[in-house]
Amino acid sequence: MDYTDIILIEDNLQDVEMILDAFKEHRMIYKIRVLNDGAGALDYFFGPQGCIYEAATQLPQLILLDLNLPKVNGLDVLKHLKSYEQTRQIPVAVFTSSNEDLSRQCYALGADSYMVKPLDSELFSRCVADIGSRLSG
Repeated sequence: MDYTDIILIEDNLQDVEMILDAFKEHRMIYKIRVLNDGAGALDYFFGPQGCIYEAATQLPQLILLDLNLPKVNGLDVLKHLKSYEQTRQIPVAVFTSSNEDLSRQCYALGADSYMVKPLDSELFSRCVADIGSRLSG
């Protein structure tokens, strides 16, 4: 597996495009791997060929997680990520369009931040830039 700075777990292709565009717009150059559902995310980390089992694989610096995912929801993905020693230390930024306020639950499960996706494209871009600015170097 390749080294990746950010794992973006998002099923909405328009949001994926807006997030990637925001990183470019703010001149934040990261290697980003996009996973389109919760089951794929769990398989990426914990499956038979998962990155926690690959000795040469460096874990990402950040996971950007939507909650409204097909197959396995984002809360369950977060719970798994924070339950395993190998992935517990990876910062998880929840970036969701969910109308339901799940921030307390996300923080209780170990999320490092929780943001609701703004509808305004400029605010959306600034939120993404804020998330990206947390990465070192």
